[in-house]
Amino acid sequence: MTTPTIEPLRPLPEVRRFLAGRRSRPAKTLRAPAPDRAALERILEVALRVPDHGKLEPWRLVVLGGAALQRLGALAEARAAEIAPDKAPKLAAQFRDAPLVVAVVAAPEPSEAIPEIEQTLSAGALCLALLNAAHAEGWGANWLTGAVAYDEAFLRGGLGLEPSQWVAGFVVIGTEGAVPPERPRPDLARIIRWVDR
Repeated sequence: MTTPTIEPLRPLPEVRRFLAGRRSRPAKTLRAPAPDRAALERILEVALRVPDHGKLEPWRLVVLGGAALQRLGALAEARAAEIAPDKAPKLAAQFRDAPLVVAVVAAPEPSEAIPEIEQTLSAGALCLALLNAAHAEGWGANWLTGAVAYDEAFLRGGLGLEPSQWVAGFVVIGTEGAVPPERPRPDLARIIRWVDR
């Protein structure tokens, strides 16, 4: 049996430039067309390469398009009337106006070895990996949540999730309609503490 050859890591300046310029695109500026199924599968294949302690795969993906987005927009508006009345139009538009949404569902697995918090962090990592993979393929993307991401009626009735599941993020993907301005970034001196001993 031959051992596969693994190339040593080397600097990748083009990847560093990409990451240094990473910027979410506001969801309201994303338009059709969205990636087709083959293009989206390429994005998802890359995005799923996230840390996953114990190989539990504690997440699921629900790809939402077309009539499903209109249905969920109506449901979001109805649920918002009860849970966040001032946000109803925004929550409805989050679905109705989106070209494509990938719901990243946190689906923790029972495990004595892997705490649920680690599984939750893996779902968050998947949201960011999905953004980066979409951007790397030339699509605009944004990670949203909102009140319906935590609303039992929306999660069960709208997405068919199990009681232990919840939405870590609704990732909107589409064609960029406007280039967003750069925003201030964190001041490293303010947020980093170096400990040498």
